[in-house]
Amino acid sequence: MNAHTAMSPEAVPGLMTGKIVESTRSPGYLEAFLLSPCVQNHAANLAFLADGTLTCVWFGGTMEGMGDISIYMSRLAPGGDQWTVPEKMSEDAAKSEQNPLIFQAPDGAVWLFFTSQTSGNQDGAVVKCRVSEDGGRSFGEVRTLCDLPGTFVRQPIIVNGRGDWLLPVFLCRSLPGRRWTGDADTAGVLVSTDEGRNWELRHVPESLGAVHMNIVPRREGRMVAFYRNRFATRILRSVSEDDGLTWSAPQPTELPNNNSSIQAIGLKNGSIAMIYNHSNAGTSSARRTSLYDEIEGEEQVAEGPDEGEQDSGPKAIWGVPRAPLSLAFSADDGLHFSSRIDLDTGDGYCLSNNSAEAVNREFSYPSIVEDGKGGLHAAYTYYRRAIKYVRLPVPRSVDK
Repeated sequence: MNAHTAMSPEAVPGLMTGKIVESTRSPGYLEAFLLSPCVQNHAANLAFLADGTLTCVWFGGTMEGMGDISIYMSRLAPGGDQWTVPEKMSEDAAKSEQNPLIFQAPDGAVWLFFTSQTSGNQDGAVVKCRVSEDGGRSFGEVRTLCDLPGTFVRQPIIVNGRGDWLLPVFLCRSLPGRRWTGDADTAGVLVSTDEGRNWELRHVPESLGAVHMNIVPRREGRMVAFYRNRFATRILRSVSEDDGLTWSAPQPTELPNNNSSIQAIGLKNGSIAMIYNHSNAGTSSARRTSLYDEIEGEEQVAEGPDEGEQDSGPKAIWGVPRAPLSLAFSADDGLHFSSRIDLDTGDGYCLSNNSAEAVNREFSYPSIVEDGKGGLHAAYTYYRRAIKYVRLPVPRSVDK
């Protein structure tokens, strides 16, 4: 089942009411465009709280990397049809605060995690957090969780069978004499054995270019992880047989990746649902210099070798269209995928992050959760102007 071609950019702001309505594009689906005071909205993550409230967190401001980029959170009450006016969850005028996620801890506390960086310098980012002790109604002060420069989060925490907390991270590194562009990024897991008081970094081996590690528990200590691919070829996959403490080297799956975010979850029927862009560098010649080429100034970078002596390894690829936004299912732990659905289609233009002038037309950074009744909830970036929410049933073709 495929959605129709995307709407015009000019139509999007008028739809940002937070009201859930029946989709006119995909029969049987419900949808909403979340409220926001910001002209740019990106990187949504969904999570249920213990009382059944569905939360959506994202970052908003004028443009990714700018100092006015902050974290926002909206809520949907159980059985409700209206997302709340978003709360501003961070505010540091000198930092771009990005990639938030909500974690409902086993002890009842609710954690908010996000990254904090200056301008487009992802190699200087640190991970910050706030904790709620009242079920997510209010949150404590912002504090630094991990001050290792270049540490980034995107995907949810997993609690393994031993009770350890596994926070997947990616490590942004710049090459000598260059700004950060993603060429040297690798994956790791921050592990806490004491409910978030202390964390130990464990690296994923041979993970160059593997980022946004997304852990999916399977059975008896077995977990699989999926990764965004900086080199825009295919979604990557690795396996752990010891509750996520050590991992195999990431290997390509059959699904394409355009160097944009993905998210996968294990469903109650035993299958895995993957939401992603069904495109890669082989499907388009569109390229841009870097993610932040519109805001990078004249700041000096560390001296390094001459261009001819620079590292000869693979280079991160940016600018591949971020469309269609697709959903696929696997019944064999991610070795094969079927039953693909396109949630939104269009040209996916992402050679500019400018949503103020309606230049960007990407569908990206999806999040997906399953409710107790087997329904799927997804949220994703729509033209970097809005966060779109969609509710749909699990397709019968993947039921077991």
